[in-house]
Amino acid sequence: MDKNESNELSFIQQININAFDYPLSDERIAKYPLPQRDRSKLLIYRNGAISESIFNRLPDLLPAKSLIVFNNTRVIQARLFFSKETGALIEILCLEPEEPSDYALNFQARGQCRWKCLVGNAKRWKGVLKRMIQIGNEEVTMTAERLQTVGATHHILFTWDKPVYTFADILDAAGVLPIPPYLHRKTEHSDLLAYQTVYAKIKGSVAAPTAGLHFTPEVLKALFEKGIKQEEVTLHVGAGTFKPVQSNRIGEHEMHAEYMAVNRSTIASLLEYEGHITAVGTTSVRTLESLYYVGVMIAVYPDVTPEKLIINQWTPYDIRLPHLTTKEALQLLLNYLENNQLNELVTSTQMIIAPGYHFRVVNHLITNFHQPKSTLLLLVSAFVHNDWKRIYHYALSHDFRFLSYGDCSLLIGD
Repeated sequence: MDKNESNELSFIQQININAFDYPLSDERIAKYPLPQRDRSKLLIYRNGAISESIFNRLPDLLPAKSLIVFNNTRVIQARLFFSKETGALIEILCLEPEEPSDYALNFQARGQCRWKCLVGNAKRWKGVLKRMIQIGNEEVTMTAERLQTVGATHHILFTWDKPVYTFADILDAAGVLPIPPYLHRKTEHSDLLAYQTVYAKIKGSVAAPTAGLHFTPEVLKALFEKGIKQEEVTLHVGAGTFKPVQSNRIGEHEMHAEYMAVNRSTIASLLEYEGHITAVGTTSVRTLESLYYVGVMIAVYPDVTPEKLIINQWTPYDIRLPHLTTKEALQLLLNYLENNQLNELVTSTQMIIAPGYHFRVVNHLITNFHQPKSTLLLLVSAFVHNDWKRIYHYALSHDFRFLSYGDCSLLIGD
């Protein structure tokens, strides 16, 4: 690492999260979505100028012959409750599959599986937990056994006595959709539809990629008719998206690693539309920007095995990497997948995007309004070159609705 790289890393790690605070009263947080998804307000930030529109006019605001990228993850009913004989309620939030470690295989597991979880009221958990589940006309007995605890994460073995059912069946019957804690309400039946994007496909998230909640089939059709190509990536959003930055300096904050998957054909589209790419949501941004650094890693380690193509928190800042163009990095990644006969890149990313980060892939960003002192706000600040305060002041003073069920913004890069 040369001196400039070392200074850049030090600068970013020394960023004080208190500089990214703003007053957000509870009444500004949207507790429910609007009846029509695409009628949300849309703030537009272009060349430092701020204006507003309605979300369903988005196709008119994006350039023709460009590319828009969605995160097609689907939120699972990941919250499970077990009642003890004493009356104590134990809450388990499934975060990441452990055995089988593949999401799809885990959801297909019959009889048992293991997950990494968060546990509420963990001190009251003694022994094996048990509950009855009704699936159709059958009663199924489900158990949860805590095998190991590492920090705040609990490794839990789930079993059920009728292996004709999969773990996906168990979650559908017994799980609760984990809506954001800042809504200060219980999950309602309407959330099962409202807290999913209309294009959600791949199960695995414990939080929705909320910028996508504004899209409707009508908006997607209008994008197609304008000649805007649509591609999808998968990043399963973990509970870390709600984890507040508790340290003053962001260098002391640990990001959670999140599963990501991108098809080879999508990477080819990124190459074709380089310089004209819109990301829907911060999760799509982190996925697309991670692809650049996967390509750079391949340049350094051409014989690397796929399972080692993991992007760590400080990869973009902390290691000596060659300075490739976006096209060079994506082409290396595409060649790597073709040479290894892989149709899809499957890996994980932990990267943090903060002021000082240089965007390699994304040119436009569609995103909601985020919590104070959050890593999501750091990403927005990086994208608008630290001009986030003007944007948020405008949103607050013009009655925009905030957070997951709130309004949206279109941030247009240089």
